[in-house]
Amino acid sequence: MTVSPVKFLFLISLLAGGPELAAGLPADIFEARPVSVPVKPGKLDEASGIADSKSHPGYLWVEQDSGNPSQICLLSHTGEFYKKIKIKGATNRDWEDMALANGPEKGRSYIYLADIGNNSVSASKYFIYRFPEPAANADTVYTFDKLVFKYPDGSHDAEAILVDNTTRDIYVITKRDKPSGIYKIPYPQSATDVNSAVKVGSLSFQGVVSAAISPDGKEILVKTYTGIYYWKRKAGQSIEQALQETPTQLPYQLEPQGEAICFKQDNSGFFTLSEKPSFMKKVNLNFYKRKR
Repeated sequence: MTVSPVKFLFLISLLAGGPELAAGLPADIFEARPVSVPVKPGKLDEASGIADSKSHPGYLWVEQDSGNPSQICLLSHTGEFYKKIKIKGATNRDWEDMALANGPEKGRSYIYLADIGNNSVSASKYFIYRFPEPAANADTVYTFDKLVFKYPDGSHDAEAILVDNTTRDIYVITKRDKPSGIYKIPYPQSATDVNSAVKVGSLSFQGVVSAAISPDGKEILVKTYTGIYYWKRKAGQSIEQALQETPTQLPYQLEPQGEAICFKQDNSGFFTLSEKPSFMKKVNLNFYKRKR
């Protein structure tokens, strides 16, 4: 979804309200200035979700939102477009986030594509497409689990998911609710019946556009247009329990319409990527290196 400069400024002003934060800010966990590389315009102008690949080291999976084909693409860590892979039979109603995590088959990494956007707040059902990470020579994904779910309390617009690698529970964080709600789709999710999401909490802020969990499961990032918030999970703590604690705000270089975040697979930092608004010539892939 491209936006005009006027709409962009409106979105920033609308969503700029942040949470109460932990003391001692800014956090000295990641570098304040990212390593930025340009992404050539034309191929991935509406990136809405990213996930660092396990099977293709050095590349990110990228999805785009409504109005784009049902496909995922590989983007190198240096910003170069590599290839696209079609998801045959899937519908891109409004893909808004993605995750790479464990799934039904032990020992395999799965991609989760979250069709959870709902700008009109009119949809009654939402979808998550789950399939093993494609091989290097693949050009089409033919089979997937289509996880249909509904909320217990009406329609919501959401742009962020988390998947717990241990429990394989899926979490959806809403965007426009005040504050953003946290909903859980417990494992095992049905691929034939409608799953019921359960509300398990709320954040202290709104405007969430993406979320990520570290490869070791110990850290969580939640992104808005104007900030990135960080949680450190305690031993035995669930995702919903962790998110009820006060977050730490990380240094963040504002992007034109940054809607995607993920950790690097070696846990040495995290990436962010923006959509390219029509008034921008290009956007950058940003990497925030871990300091400690």
